[in-house]
Amino acid sequence: MDKKMERSRRACSKYSVWLLCRRIRSSAAAFSNPLVISSLIGILSSVEILSVFLFTLFLAWTFYTRISQDFKKLTPVESLKLDLWQLKYLRVATRFGLLAEACLALLLLPILRGLAVFRILGIQFEASVRYHIWLGTSMICFATFHGASTLFLWGVSHYIQDEITKWQRTGRIYLAGEITLVTGLVMWITSLPQIRRKRFEIFYYMHHLYIIFLVFFLLHAGDRHFYMIFPGVFLFGLDKLLRILQSRPETYILSARLYPCKAVELILPKDTGLKYTPTSIIFMKIPSISKFQWHSFSITSSSTDDNHRMSVLVKCDGWWTSSLYDNIQAELDTDADKMKSIPVAIEGPYGPSTMTFLRYDSLLLVAGGIGITPFLSILHEIAAAQGSRRYRFPSRIQLIYVVKKSQDIGLLKSVSSLLENQPSQKWHLKLKVFVTQEKQSGVTVAEILAETSQVQTVHFGTKRPIYAIHGPESLFWIAGLAGIASIVFLVFLICFNHIFLPSEKKSVHSLKLVVSSKNKAPKEKSPSWVADILIVSSFFISLACSTLVAVILRWRRLKKEIPLVSLKEEKTKELSSIETKGVVEEHEVHFGGRPNLEDVFSKFLNETDGSDVGVLVCGPETMKEVVASLCQQKSRCFKIGDKKRKPYLRFHALTFTL
Repeated sequence: MDKKMERSRRACSKYSVWLLCRRIRSSAAAFSNPLVISSLIGILSSVEILSVFLFTLFLAWTFYTRISQDFKKLTPVESLKLDLWQLKYLRVATRFGLLAEACLALLLLPILRGLAVFRILGIQFEASVRYHIWLGTSMICFATFHGASTLFLWGVSHYIQDEITKWQRTGRIYLAGEITLVTGLVMWITSLPQIRRKRFEIFYYMHHLYIIFLVFFLLHAGDRHFYMIFPGVFLFGLDKLLRILQSRPETYILSARLYPCKAVELILPKDTGLKYTPTSIIFMKIPSISKFQWHSFSITSSSTDDNHRMSVLVKCDGWWTSSLYDNIQAELDTDADKMKSIPVAIEGPYGPSTMTFLRYDSLLLVAGGIGITPFLSILHEIAAAQGSRRYRFPSRIQLIYVVKKSQDIGLLKSVSSLLENQPSQKWHLKLKVFVTQEKQSGVTVAEILAETSQVQTVHFGTKRPIYAIHGPESLFWIAGLAGIASIVFLVFLICFNHIFLPSEKKSVHSLKLVVSSKNKAPKEKSPSWVADILIVSSFFISLACSTLVAVILRWRRLKKEIPLVSLKEEKTKELSSIETKGVVEEHEVHFGGRPNLEDVFSKFLNETDGSDVGVLVCGPETMKEVVASLCQQKSRCFKIGDKKRKPYLRFHALTFTL
């Protein structure tokens, strides 16, 4: 009797702990789930809305405190004859420039890759890019009002011809500010979706004007204002340096698969010690196509499943990707001895710091087109780690795949063996395919996969050494390099200021000499741009020293740790990996329309009674908005008084386009 009582107490305590954990996760899901869904601003969670509100409140408070002090101490401008309202308007325009500085101070932080702070919060790089867009748009709006208002007041006072081309010796340099504003407008206009998606080359090259933008901003605002944005600029420069070093030396594509749906899968060498989480991305540059352009792609393989290779899937939709497909297709009929190897530079992989999808009881994956790529890595990871006791895996997974043509289903070839649902598996995977622009009947998923999986494989051979992808450096290594760069910058800045800029004591002493000796003219004050040049010089010297240290350390690491990849071993693995198995008829395929996602959600939630469901979507923005709305409607917080356990949904949106 006592043993039964003890068991019941333990069961009650376990249930209480489970109940508490579930309520905590439910509360966390309520904050991260979508709260505002709009085609204009996208999908916003409670945390994002709170962050935007606090930042807006900070800007409003900063503007109010500064402008109220300015109105109390209004002083007329010597070079301009302005009325009282014009003076007030000038101060308002000046303070709008300060708001632009505040946005610029945070502008570069979301696009840091190796030093990404947002990864700690579970926000991937491609998702944090929109914060960069918001900050950039706000900065341009504030800066445009600042510049246009200043030009307006110059025109009212009839001094615009004198002021617009003035390069002051001391103080703010107006011409530098005008160049900064024009450069920022060019970058912002060419980054609009209408240009970025259709003319990516224009967007890419115009965005490199940020160097001119930052230099002339320094000349316009001065060193004191530049220190406000310097932390972001410093981290961005260091991150850029680390990415350049990581992409050296270049590696080569081991093999490639050409799919009938105009897609190509690239197999790349990977260091055995490189581990990455599913949904990670890499940035790729192929010099034979373009020596400057980098493009991001989702990794479709799992580092747990394959220690020597990683794969990415590229859908041809543009000049760069089409050129890649044509170059590989041209090698199909080439002899192995005459086949040209394709060098490639890689940055990354970059991904979430934890595998959040493992904590759910069930997963609902919704993909559209090439948006299937991050989900392939998730399925490979779960299948490869089935024997591990370290993680608790979802017991039920349903994949909703929406495509335009049936040949796009061939992209599922790499997971065709997982679709068998073997009885020995501890998880259940079900596939529902929706083909929107074709009409057929009586066709199964197995038959479509058999028709569309006729891939053509190209094995590239090279006599040159092939270096495996090593990945980003460790956080301690990056922190040490950042510390060295910071110390070098401060040391050189102090030395330069001591040498080239007169100190306060020297200025007072020279002033006494001028007063005592009227025959000698006072020494002119150093131009304000001298201090700006000293900052830029110290910054580049610190980067140069960091580059030297990083090159030495990386060269020693490459020499000791990174082995060369054997092509013969690669071919053997490739041939064994392309074997396919039959697919059970449990999976569904529908033709002639889009899925009724509300019906899909309802059926899936009925099958997963009382479980925690993770909903992941990757596809067009309209698809994300529909899925987010359904999660918002059907998500229920757990209540103690409920007789029936209700599942709660956790929404995650993945982005495959930047």
